[in-house]
Amino acid sequence: MIKRNTQLLFALFALVFMSNVFVGKAEAGSLKDIPDKYAEEINYLINKSVVTGYPNGYFYPEKSVTREEAATMIGRALNLNGTERNTSFNDVDSSSYASGYIQSAVEKGIITGYGDGTFKPKNHITRGEMAFLISRAFNLTQISDIHYYDVERSGKRYEAINKVSTAGIAMGYPDGSYRPDQSITRAEFSLLVARGLNPDFKVEVQPQPIDSSVVSTAVLNVRTGPGISYDRIGQLTGGSIISIYKVVGNWAYMSYNDLKGYVHTDYLRENVRIVAIDAGHGDHDPGAQANGLVEKEINLDVALRTQRYLEKAGIKVVMTRTDDSFLKLNERIDYAVNRNADTFVSIHSNAFTPNAHGTETYYSTADLNPRAEASKMLATFIQERLVDALNTYDRGVKEGPFRVIEHNPLPSVLLELGFVTNDSDAAKLGSSFYRERAAKAIYLGIEDYYDWKY
Repeated sequence: MIKRNTQLLFALFALVFMSNVFVGKAEAGSLKDIPDKYAEEINYLINKSVVTGYPNGYFYPEKSVTREEAATMIGRALNLNGTERNTSFNDVDSSSYASGYIQSAVEKGIITGYGDGTFKPKNHITRGEMAFLISRAFNLTQISDIHYYDVERSGKRYEAINKVSTAGIAMGYPDGSYRPDQSITRAEFSLLVARGLNPDFKVEVQPQPIDSSVVSTAVLNVRTGPGISYDRIGQLTGGSIISIYKVVGNWAYMSYNDLKGYVHTDYLRENVRIVAIDAGHGDHDPGAQANGLVEKEINLDVALRTQRYLEKAGIKVVMTRTDDSFLKLNERIDYAVNRNADTFVSIHSNAFTPNAHGTETYYSTADLNPRAEASKMLATFIQERLVDALNTYDRGVKEGPFRVIEHNPLPSVLLELGFVTNDSDAAKLGSSFYRERAAKAIYLGIEDYYDWKY
């Protein structure tokens, strides 16, 4: 881990919150709402006068930090010139308490604005943006194998997030995400600073797998290093699905349950996951229509958004349509099967009376074979995710005779996002915000299914 300049980090959180108001030094435990799980780190900073509370005696751990507040913190940390003055941005007034720090940070190459010449000082700063600020301000350079599924593994943002994670200052979430576009809170800031100041608070961020593979031989030796000269520490049996963290020549460093070590890649085959995403209806078949909405358009938009989430996670996607085209029901099934899909998800929107509302997901029990069991589990995982994301009425997981699932040899489901004929559901179905939430929910449900299956 890279050592921090203690004085700089002491200054990092001598910040202005709420109209540039400072509060006198708070004693440890004197603030009323410090979360128990963060109390040690936050009280550590309070004792060092790095973090203060508000005049009413509260800390407000969940309050988001703005871009101008962040610029002020970085400026003070680096002893930049904070004199109020004109800046490079047309939306930062020279009388702003942060103007001097903003301009100084720009001149040092620490912060940048937007292409339209604005800085958007009142916008909340995100976790991704803060990674840029910290890595640039403190010249972090160390890179490791750490990555998160929602951060593309290339580009400047990836490098910044990797650097603050490698330094043991920032970390992701238990589901393997970093959530770079999520605003950062005062509690999170406090954790970052405490970890920078005191090595006892630092965390070790574990690398995430870059891939998974299947053992293709009856027995495969696991060794301590990338070569046959290294000691054998265990064995894997054929068909085992292993997590791959890195590849060194013809050897892969992997984990399987509690066993970790190197295996030869000649005895592995790709663990391909291929999902068919079917946007219902299309072209001359518009589907349900009400409240100014057309089902085929909703289905396609959500399908394309779902595709992006799946592909970012390394899951291959077969799209039955990517534009306003039309395939017959049997053609949709054949299209997926002929392209080696292992799962089929058909996206639809519902219609009935104005009072009917909610989300439901269908599967078929045709032949009562293992495919039916897998279909039911896939439907259950997606339904749970959708209802939670859309905050719609849970109409449940149901059996249905729809052709694309009843005559489909693949584990398959047909989901109904909501009713275009219901005012509340329609408002969400027409919203880009909720369509994005629906797409992410479908993706997460598919991930849940793969976790269950494999």
